[in-house]
Amino acid sequence: MIGLVVIGHAPFATALFSCALHVYACSPEHCIALDVAPDADPEAELERARQAVADVDEGDGVLVLVDLFGATPGNIATQLAQAGRVEVVAGVNVPMMMRVICYRQSTTIAELPEKALSGGASGIMKIASTSPQNQRPFPHDPGSAGGPSTADQ
Repeated sequence: MIGLVVIGHAPFATALFSCALHVYACSPEHCIALDVAPDADPEAELERARQAVADVDEGDGVLVLVDLFGATPGNIATQLAQAGRVEVVAGVNVPMMMRVICYRQSTTIAELPEKALSGGASGIMKIASTSPQNQRPFPHDPGSAGGPSTADQ
């Protein structure tokens, strides 16, 4: 199984991992979230990230997902990259994380970054205000037919 390390500005990595736990109702194996605090020492964080990669690597490689290219977490992740062993993808979002968790047992480290990118991109869309689901009130909205009225509040 491909290991997974998520690096982000605190508390993003942990929050993203918590979201995955919520969706899958179990803790994905060989996954580590690393939050980088605003005052963190980049060298110490790099060593922590290297250790995280070593901890999740079972021999099939490690995918590192990072929140933002060019910032401290991204700079740390960039230094971890090793072609064919540790791949790095920047711009992580929830759909990307879900795709990676689903495919990391059935694909190779060479293929997983593309799966991550396609999952991340397919989860980004503009939702039209004319979509059928937007033509009725949300049942939990105050004042809607299915929710409490403002008089109930």
